Amino acid sequence: MDETLGTAETLGTALRRWRDRLSPLDVGRTARPGRRAVGLRREELAELAGLSVDYVVRLEQGRATSPSAQVVASLARALQLQPVERDHAYRLAGLLPPQEGTVSTHVPAGVQRMLARLGEFPVGVFSADWTLLSWTPAWAVLMGDPGMRTHRERNLVRSVFAAGAGSLAAWPVLQDGDTLKTALVADLRTALVGHPRDRGLNDLVEELRSASAEFTRLWDEGAVGPHVSARKTVVHPQVGEVTCDCDVLTVPGCDVRLVVYTVAAGSADAEKLEFLRVTNGLRTDGPLPPAPGLHSTP
Repeated sequence: MDETLGTAETLGTALRRWRDRLSPLDVGRTARPGRRAVGLRREELAELAGLSVDYVVRLEQGRATSPSAQVVASLARALQLQPVERDHAYRLAGLLPPQEGTVSTHVPAGVQRMLARLGEFPVGVFSADWTLLSWTPAWAVLMGDPGMRTHRERNLVRSVFAAGAGSLAAWPVLQDGDTLKTALVADLRTALVGHPRDRGLNDLVEELRSASAEFTRLWDEGAVGPHVSARKTVVHPQVGEVTCDCDVLTVPGCDVRLVVYTVAAGSADAEKLEFLRVTNGLRTDGPLPPAPGLHSTP
């Protein structure tokens, strides 16, 4: 009898090990007195990954054995895995790890720890094809909960160009349309050069060329243009117009980009944003509430 069978690692045992090593502070939570959990609780991991607690329990117990690639990617982001660990998780789930030449959905652990400490700022993390991967609670407060949007709707380029596409935000965002559109098309062109084997990226470009004459024109003209700081106005149903400075930050050696909204301290817009944070339980003068510091969806 093979004595190694009883000790062979499974996805469930790996998830428990990775969950136990992650500090609550790494995901924007306060380690309250009397907390007995060594790392993250299952409930916390489920919320971070956008999954049900029952499904996380079944994964850890080995009763759910065929998670999708999107679920594994979401768990890897929530657990702040290194790329080699992420690939190990895919193999344990019986899946091929992401291949070279495809768009990565990996968010480095350092970026996630930084975001967990930027809870008061609306910050969204996007992949190279401009699909929203993760966001802070303040982003959901300002823009509407992205967890309520479909995977297709969480792609910014599709929401900007495709006729009838759902918006990434739950309410209107007035922005510098021409500059943004040129930069997005330029970004997709760059992404396609770096990820020529990504089927989803190729399909997105073909879809937008069929759906949008404006996208086709910019693509055929070879549009180039970097993202620049811009002012955007969010028409929020609770507080009306909130005008923010929007900056796009890149991470060297990584495909992801961070979209950060800020407002001037002491301004009327700052007061509105603070009102939204307080009324949604996101205190800025004390410990964070039970909500996680960074959200991610499959």
